[in-house]
Amino acid sequence: MSIVTRFAPSPTGYLHLGHAFSAWMAWKRADIFRLRLEDIDTTRCRPEYADAILEDLRWLGLDWDGEVRVQSQHFPEYARALEKLQARGLLYPCFCTRAEIARAQSAPHGVEGLYPGTCRTLPPEVRAARIASGAPYALRLDVAAARRCVGELRFFEENTGWLEAKPERLGDVVLARKDTPSSYHLCVVHDDALQGITHVIRGEDLRDATHIHVLLQALLGLRTPIYAHHRLLTDSSGKRLAKRDKAATLREMRAAGTKPQAILQQFEASA
Repeated sequence: MSIVTRFAPSPTGYLHLGHAFSAWMAWKRADIFRLRLEDIDTTRCRPEYADAILEDLRWLGLDWDGEVRVQSQHFPEYARALEKLQARGLLYPCFCTRAEIARAQSAPHGVEGLYPGTCRTLPPEVRAARIASGAPYALRLDVAAARRCVGELRFFEENTGWLEAKPERLGDVVLARKDTPSSYHLCVVHDDALQGITHVIRGEDLRDATHIHVLLQALLGLRTPIYAHHRLLTDSSGKRLAKRDKAATLREMRAAGTKPQAILQQFEASA
């Protein structure tokens, strides 16, 4: 069986070493390597960043097979997947603001980072009235109801083996918002299946997301790939490289005279 991997960056900035390392980890394992631009956040993603991603990967010597899939061009496909879940009664509108969620999480029995389920039990007439009033809302997945539909789930993690999927650890995740008609979780599951990805190779910061992805795959009748979550590159202080911390970009390194061979050698030493 051919190994099909992918690299799926969001064009919200220029690629830094951490991004490039993840791309290289997937590329070096692949018989077929796909490139996907996850640009569903149309308020933050910019065409110049998308162009720069392709340019930087070519400079580094990483090639890909087939056309680049651009998620913002496929919102109707994600809407159809969302409709399937909605038809099974697995989604509910959430009217909570970020501030309200933060307050609920800070309560004595709140769990930090986990949606407390405030809107899950709203009566249908209350939901309908709020939607009719024009109140903004997101669509969340009712994880408990979804688990009852599919039962126990598991996935294979390289170097670990079979693991039980526990989507409850992420809670009732958002699958769509008014300004973003589909979420990362739904789009990535849909596109991994569409592009025939056999091995998802990505950073360990996305390890927990796998549990939700396996649940969505089961709900939508999609095959679950093999997963491998690699270590993250860090700076001299041990902090992971990130856009928000202004990690050095490949573009800046190129301008400073760094050669791609030097970067690839660093990756080999870090793998």
